[in-house]
Amino acid sequence: MIELLQGGAFLINGEDIIPDGPDAAAEIMKKGGWGVTKENAAKKTISYGILESHNISGSMDKLKIRFDKLTSHDITFVGIIQTARASGLEKFPMPYVLTNCHNSLCAVGGTINEDDHMFGLTCAKKYGGVYVPPHQAVIHQYAREMLTKGGDMILGSDSHTRYGALGTMAVGEGGPELVKQLLNQTYDINMPEVVAVYLSGTPVKGVGPQDVALAIIGAVFKNGYVKNKVLEFVGPGVENLSADFRIGIDVMTTETTCLTSIWKTDREIADFYEIHGRGEDYRELIPGRIAYYDGLIKVDLSKVRPMIAMPFHPSNTYTIEELNANLMDILDETEKRAQVSLDGAVDFKLKDKVRNGKFMVDQGIIAGCAGGGFENICAAADILKGSSIGSDGFTLSVYPASMPVYMELIRNGCAAAILETGAVMKTAFCGPCFGAGDTPANNAFSIRHSTRNFPNREGSKLQNGQISSVALMDARSIAATAANRGVLTPATEFDGEIGRYKYHFDSKIYENRVFDSHGVPDPDTEIQFGPNIKDWPAMGALPENLVLRVVSEIHDPVTTTDELIPSGETSSYRSNPLGLAEFTLSRKDPEYVERAKVMRGLEEERMKGGHPCHVMPEIKEIMGAIKSRFPEVSHVNTGFGSTIFAVKPGDGSAREQAASCQKVLGGWANIANEYATKRYRSNLINWGMLPFVIKEGELPFKNLDYLFIPGIKKAVEEKADAIAAYVVSDGTMTSMSLKEFELSLGELTDEERQIILKGSLINYNRV
Repeated sequence: MIELLQGGAFLINGEDIIPDGPDAAAEIMKKGGWGVTKENAAKKTISYGILESHNISGSMDKLKIRFDKLTSHDITFVGIIQTARASGLEKFPMPYVLTNCHNSLCAVGGTINEDDHMFGLTCAKKYGGVYVPPHQAVIHQYAREMLTKGGDMILGSDSHTRYGALGTMAVGEGGPELVKQLLNQTYDINMPEVVAVYLSGTPVKGVGPQDVALAIIGAVFKNGYVKNKVLEFVGPGVENLSADFRIGIDVMTTETTCLTSIWKTDREIADFYEIHGRGEDYRELIPGRIAYYDGLIKVDLSKVRPMIAMPFHPSNTYTIEELNANLMDILDETEKRAQVSLDGAVDFKLKDKVRNGKFMVDQGIIAGCAGGGFENICAAADILKGSSIGSDGFTLSVYPASMPVYMELIRNGCAAAILETGAVMKTAFCGPCFGAGDTPANNAFSIRHSTRNFPNREGSKLQNGQISSVALMDARSIAATAANRGVLTPATEFDGEIGRYKYHFDSKIYENRVFDSHGVPDPDTEIQFGPNIKDWPAMGALPENLVLRVVSEIHDPVTTTDELIPSGETSSYRSNPLGLAEFTLSRKDPEYVERAKVMRGLEEERMKGGHPCHVMPEIKEIMGAIKSRFPEVSHVNTGFGSTIFAVKPGDGSAREQAASCQKVLGGWANIANEYATKRYRSNLINWGMLPFVIKEGELPFKNLDYLFIPGIKKAVEEKADAIAAYVVSDGTMTSMSLKEFELSLGELTDEERQIILKGSLINYNRV
């Protein structure tokens, strides 16, 4: 079903694959490719052309990208605009769409969610943006319907910003990267490698886009085959997929840890633009006659079967048939793997859900940017038609991705077919994806056509003994399971017809409800603030030296952003930096916040001109040990703060708060073996935090140890490859000798170094 090519490959006429190697040149010549080099052929990918047209650096090795459009939702846009305002924002220099699909319920925390929405509306008026009210569309569906354009690039502050199937290269990043675009700065990256996803064949009935996506994720996530690379979808199988099907695969490419994606386009995509009244925005995109890719993934669509990603990661994949055939073994394996993710905090069990040899599911959800598409819901309706989900504990909720989609489902009768079964239709909302909607009961097992199934995401509070688990599946198999009243069932067992429905896009809803400034700002508009919308606290510049205390130590193979800063109920505080920071690592290490605050108190005392030992007497012994070897060091030239160690932090969401919350609590650094995503590392940098790396297997310190990093400012300025650091104490104050070890920062651009030296992107841009 999935095959990974070891090494690069040439693609001839979009069809023939020639693996890179000693025989490649001769094979290419047989195809008429005289004088073709790898370097020239690499410029013939779709990706190269789009990146080149948006790069202003003059070098295709070191890119400086200006995007065409920006998009954010109501968990991120307040912080982004507040940061840009502090840096002198006068108007949005490009189309910027503010959607409201995360804090839509306005049911938690008093008025604060709707206060954020009114902030967004007034900012769209003042600075010249677009405002999409709650329940109208999830962020990515609105972008597909209204923003995409062939050959364009869009930057969004949500990790699933992916519109490659429509010919738009889209990147999901932390908020500070959008701030840079608003301030006419650039997105700076090395030229990424490009990996072809070569599709062949046609999906069998009952297989949907989530099945194909999960199969790819399962094949590439753990081995890092596509990490921070561009996925380019090519091959004859592309034309066998509808636009909706391609979109459903594309949005899930985020879970592979790739940087972005792009697809070849054809008549099917041209029709999508025509249906949405934007035919002029279509552009045919195909690779050159001979294109070179740094890797290649072969996907035979005809061999893909209904998939399930078991808790607690989209890469924990099996076919549903495989799971049902080996039920107790796979459930036992999943339970053991889950105990690593959950730190053994709860007695997590799945085997007790097996009844009479069948796996019983408690809940089904079809929702959001991945599951809420028109075709997914129509297919689910056909499978559910005439059945009942029953009157027991099993529930099914369906969230169309936009009001235009919802309206068409009403008109064509699919909504009625779903409602008749006892299922519930709801409005466009991202809550089920991040834990703010349809939270399952304790120990419940939910199957979802959504984007993620991380731990601590769907209402779990391990410290309170609460756990729920989510598996990812396609809408078709969720519907088949619902029709079977909760018995896990692949949609390939459905023997009825799954029709293909014609979609008619009605723009009247948006015309009547969405505010669009058409790029014309109204400077006289007064921004509407709520009492929970707070400015960022003051942040100091990087001092000459640093004393850091390790206040959390995480040895999970991967740490997600949801573990660094929980989603769900905390979303109401996303406009209040200090309020949100109280939740940092709360479900992974509940003691982190207070430990970090102590170190922040030392730095605050120092910045006021006082001595940190007035706040914490034991710091006098730490400084004494340091001064015995570095007599020039004092509290005047040495900053104090906290750091965490995690093996591989930052998988998942683009939310900058995973870094900014550490920063406002006094964090100066992360130490890791590697960073799971570019976007998390960028978030650290943009908040003035040092993204240290230490070699795997070398950990000379432990939790609560004090670390001293002399000359850190100079090391950043002079681009030092290796940075000497010292363990000052073992956390018990019984050993005060200095033990040296080595850290590195990896590659940093000149601008990134300046941001770190200034202490944050806000300081770097402050006027």
